[in-house]
Amino acid sequence: MHRLWLIFAQTVTVLFAIYFVVTTLRPELWPWSPRGTFLTIKEAVPIGAEKTDSYNSAAETAMPSVVNVFTSKEVKELPQSLLNDPTFQRFFGDRFFESLPRRTSSLGSGVIVSPKGYILTNHHVVEAADQVEVALVDGRKAKARIIGSDPGTDLAVLKINLKNLPAITFGQSDEVKVGDIVLAMGNPFGVGQSVTMGIVGALGRSRVGINTFENFIQTDAAINPGNSGGALTDTSGNLIGINTAIYSRTGGSLGIGFAIPVNVAKQIMAQILETGSVTRGWLGVSMQDMTPELAESFGLDNLKGVLVASVLKDGPADKAGIKPGDILIAVGDKAVENSSEILNLVAELPPGDTVNLTILRDKKEKSIRVKVGTRPE
Repeated sequence: MHRLWLIFAQTVTVLFAIYFVVTTLRPELWPWSPRGTFLTIKEAVPIGAEKTDSYNSAAETAMPSVVNVFTSKEVKELPQSLLNDPTFQRFFGDRFFESLPRRTSSLGSGVIVSPKGYILTNHHVVEAADQVEVALVDGRKAKARIIGSDPGTDLAVLKINLKNLPAITFGQSDEVKVGDIVLAMGNPFGVGQSVTMGIVGALGRSRVGINTFENFIQTDAAINPGNSGGALTDTSGNLIGINTAIYSRTGGSLGIGFAIPVNVAKQIMAQILETGSVTRGWLGVSMQDMTPELAESFGLDNLKGVLVASVLKDGPADKAGIKPGDILIAVGDKAVENSSEILNLVAELPPGDTVNLTILRDKKEKSIRVKVGTRPE
């Protein structure tokens, strides 16, 4: 009996030793050992509204108001493959091929500015189009009607007939500062609605050579083909500009994009909705920016003002007594430094109003009142 008990005790001891070794060194070999109990995972704690490095809220606010604009027009194109076929040439002749119509399409973006279906976009997006279609983020599509457009500022107003449209909130572009963070929203390259982020690089950009009347917000938020007519917003999702163009040698974004300030867009939109077109003030003069050489020839110590190069006979300026060689230094109470500033200031004046112009003539300041005319189309 004692011998049996000793064998039993030794057997139990060996089994416990084996169990200890296996569970310590190779626990996965033990059939009922739990899996993954030795893996520790560190998870981030949701921070919700305290997250400060995201612009998701602004994007969610503005993106439903940004639409894709698809346009098409009928053009005539010579099909070379058929034209080069001698049999078809003899039978039909060149005139037949030249008369064959073809449709081309392009894309851009737009911004819903009213629950009644009004949309702001660029003039060049819908220029010469005979069919315009708008696609919303929620999947709805609708044919759009062009209410009017203004090539001078490259703006156009469309109208669609849909219900429950998410209109964007207008911001104050006059309060935008260089260095402010902005978001550009649109449909670049047709890949679908996208958001890019950047800062305001400059304000009041003019003489870029894009439009007749230029007063752009410059930004490095990527604006690519297809973004034209889309929204430039602040970090609260408020509209501060309409994306218009990029400075590029390749067609892609190089970090310099331009947007029309929303305060300018509101003025143009109001006129288009009221009359179908835009009426601007006009003086009837051509102007030239001052250079050091010009200033020296006039005996001036600085470059302020703009030289009146010519005056249209019987135009508003001519009737008021403005002469070639006068140097225009102020329109109303606003001093001017270049011809682009004068062009924009005068264009904003209602035709028929009288404005006070301050000029330099023979080195002496003179005030002349001019009745503003209507700028020819």
